[in-house]
Amino acid sequence: MVKCAVNGFGRIGRLVFRYAWDDPTLEIVHVNDLCSCDSAAYLVQYDSVHRKWDKNVEASEDGKSFTVDGSVVTFSQEKDYTNIDFAAMGVELVMECTGKFIKVDKLKPYFDTCGVKQVVVSAPVKEEGAVNIVLGCNHHLLSKETTLVTNASCTTNCLAPVVKVIHDNFGIEHGCITTIHNVTGTQTLVDMPNTKKSDLRRARSGMVNLSPTSTGSATAIVEIYPELKGKLNGLAVRVPLTNASLTDCVFEVKKTVTKEEVNAALKAASESGPLVGILGYETKPLVSTDYTDDTRSSIVDALSTQVIDGTMIKIYAWYDNEAGYSKRMAELCNIVASKYIAGTEPAYKYE
Repeated sequence: MVKCAVNGFGRIGRLVFRYAWDDPTLEIVHVNDLCSCDSAAYLVQYDSVHRKWDKNVEASEDGKSFTVDGSVVTFSQEKDYTNIDFAAMGVELVMECTGKFIKVDKLKPYFDTCGVKQVVVSAPVKEEGAVNIVLGCNHHLLSKETTLVTNASCTTNCLAPVVKVIHDNFGIEHGCITTIHNVTGTQTLVDMPNTKKSDLRRARSGMVNLSPTSTGSATAIVEIYPELKGKLNGLAVRVPLTNASLTDCVFEVKKTVTKEEVNAALKAASESGPLVGILGYETKPLVSTDYTDDTRSSIVDALSTQVIDGTMIKIYAWYDNEAGYSKRMAELCNIVASKYIAGTEPAYKYE
């Protein structure tokens, strides 16, 4: 087993912890977060959206560890991760889930100071020296040399499989997306100054407003498909829901197509090839709550597909922006730990 640590125990860190816990390749031995150990233990077991975890989690009296079904996970509250003695714990892989360290120079101390072999980041790092991976789309870029990898973003994980199918089959000229996205921790519960983001609209209550904001998901697609640089962009609208988001994708394509041809290509990709288990295809008239805890990255709402004037395609793609993303990150950790640390075959291949 490869010993792992989680740095950052927020929404994504806790879900990645859950999904990775039973992976026989990964042994999570340490968690670091600024919250108390009591909070960490409580919140990883009880979740208002994803419900109670089927493990028994208990915090120690001294606040320096918690147990999961009797297995000890040590705990620290270090703002500077270099103060954590990862080497003494035998940690070889870090799941970096703080959302704070998204520059290569801020992540390099994991290797240079802490002696970690692999770091997987739960946010895109748009600099040379990091590789942004969307499983099913560009995981062929992984190698022994790619020691700093990211799981891109939740919306990029939703968008990229759709882009792959449409671009491979019909050729994308350009496009624009809007993600109808649930509230996140970067918004405020009630109107108040927001210290996390400079976007003033995120200072307004996330519980009662539709709040237009930015998303880097469309422009981040160039990390996966460089030929689409400058041809995709998008916006987000934060909505007062706690889970299950929807991406509205509009593409102008090179070939004249029909709605039936578009849906047939998406359905085929969901049933065979590298997107099986990642891309879904749904013909039932479902709504957002039906996708809570759906661990696929992107689920096409086939009833909503439109083609306008032969070359403009509109697609709705659902995603549980927490569960799907966290499951992919746990799988990405399995792949890099298996192939580049343990020297074994990964459990997830997406071929």
